[in-house]
Amino acid sequence: MDITNFIISRREKALLVGDYGSYRKQLSRRLLVLRRKLNYTSAKGRKYAAKAPVTAEDIANNHEFIHLLLLTSERAWAQAMHMKSTHSADSRAKGITGSTKRHISSRLHKASVYAGQLVELLRNEDVSKATTQAILEARAYYVSLRGTIEFEKQNWEDCLHEYSEARLIYTAITTSSAAKQEDLFKDLLNTTIDPSIRYAAYQLKLPRTTSIETIVSKHVPRSNNEFVQEILKQNPEALDDPATAPRKTPSGNAENVPKTIKWRSREVNLEDAATAQALAAVSAAEANLSSFLSSSPDTVSQAKASAYDEVLIPSQDAVDATKTAIDELSAEGVPQGDRRMQALQITRTAVNYALVGWRIGRNRVLCGERDGAMFEPEVRKPKKARKDGKTRPIQDESTGRKLTRLREREVLYKSTIQSLDSVKELPGVAADQKFVEELDAKRAYFAALRCLAIARSHALLQDTRNALALLARALDLSSKALSHPSAFQAGPEKPPNLDVTSDQAKGLRELLLSLVFQHRALVELHNLISINANKTRTSTEPPLVERLDEYPHDLVDLTNLVTYPPKVEPIPVKPLFLDVAFNYIDYPGRTRKAAEKAVNGAPEGAVGKDEKKEAKKGWFSFGR
Repeated sequence: MDITNFIISRREKALLVGDYGSYRKQLSRRLLVLRRKLNYTSAKGRKYAAKAPVTAEDIANNHEFIHLLLLTSERAWAQAMHMKSTHSADSRAKGITGSTKRHISSRLHKASVYAGQLVELLRNEDVSKATTQAILEARAYYVSLRGTIEFEKQNWEDCLHEYSEARLIYTAITTSSAAKQEDLFKDLLNTTIDPSIRYAAYQLKLPRTTSIETIVSKHVPRSNNEFVQEILKQNPEALDDPATAPRKTPSGNAENVPKTIKWRSREVNLEDAATAQALAAVSAAEANLSSFLSSSPDTVSQAKASAYDEVLIPSQDAVDATKTAIDELSAEGVPQGDRRMQALQITRTAVNYALVGWRIGRNRVLCGERDGAMFEPEVRKPKKARKDGKTRPIQDESTGRKLTRLREREVLYKSTIQSLDSVKELPGVAADQKFVEELDAKRAYFAALRCLAIARSHALLQDTRNALALLARALDLSSKALSHPSAFQAGPEKPPNLDVTSDQAKGLRELLLSLVFQHRALVELHNLISINANKTRTSTEPPLVERLDEYPHDLVDLTNLVTYPPKVEPIPVKPLFLDVAFNYIDYPGRTRKAAEKAVNGAPEGAVGKDEKKEAKKGWFSFGR
């Protein structure tokens, strides 16, 4: 008989894809199927005959009779909500008129009638065989519908009575339910019950600082209400006023709700009760986190990060409650210079800074030891043993896996830096110069860690020069961070958050200094190896000027262009001709007789009387 889950789950699924009108149609189709299944319909072609009302025996025999009453009640409620939403969305309408208002009240009344019938049937436990929790859930559903009716009629005092009883019942059920159902009841309280109580209290002009628990304890109808008396028997402290009694935190320790909050040198009163309760829950969650981290230091980082969620949730609740209180005061026309508004602005800055701190602490835990400054390879043992019974060798972590881990760390560092930048946008931070300098120092610390992670990825890819440049940048950032010692604390060990100790900052700088020296040596070795390789290549190959007829397939060696200093070497200028065969070869232009005289010993220039002297040719008579 899971009544609340049956109703809420159907509402969420239907309203996720449609409106109240589609939800009503879906309920009508489901009701028709259920009535046919339970034989609660008239035969086709026959006159309508009213069926007998549902009895406790019917519920004991078949629990689907409970669903029949619940679906009928929900259909009437969905019709009322559809009419209300339609008139609210129509800008031309002048609000909800009298006839529409009566129609809405009529549908809500019909829904409460069916819910009341279900409560009366389940109260007969001997016949219906209903459990105590089912009866309480049915009663809570009924009084919440009654509270909706009084809300529409604007009977704020009666509305508080009904909703206070519903909240008391749901709170009592929450403490004794499973984890899944506990979340369901908490969502129901946060989205429906608590806002309605707050609005009714506002209309009754109750003090804004009054907590919801105090309002409920004062407005729950205790006389002639056996359901409230049953809850008080099981838990006598259920209606204790939290304003005078110590509050039970989720850790089980009794703590008073804080009355003030301190930010830097200022301390203001907590004007909003919801914010104070959320801060009390944060304090309890911080204590649980500290005990968990100290008791299990060897836990994996993912489990430690999951433990931070218990602190982040109430911290976010405190931020939301503060923003809601500021919006309400702004809607009332309260100026920014008002004392209440100034106190809420300081509270807003404090709770937002605390939330950012816990987010950064979660990132630091995920980065690993010393905020990720140390990078040790992961050792993964083989999951399966060999078939022959021998142990598998432990394999080293691959380069791809190392790069993936470094990339994840770089994302965490980037998120941390963005969170630090968002702090400067909070009210009053920009005017605090000293605090801004502290934020800049912490930002430089995490920026140095980010440069370190990127430098390690370059080193894994054998790019030592880029790694050295990034390490030098990280060293400068760490030195800049240490130039503001007030930004780093030297106190006891706490769960990691935005507070960085001076030992951590100094340890990072020493690590970076050693890595810079190491990579400088690696770069120098790389340069020497390159120079030696160039020298070897130069001694074996001629310079480029002597190999101009070859196409360079590799990069051109700029250190081997020419021979310098130049050496004394013979250089051919033009070809040299030796005319040794001049006297034995008949060249064109010489007669055969002259050649024969030259062979017989006669001078080459001697000619006969009857022969004419041959004219000289060439320039300046030097021709042949």
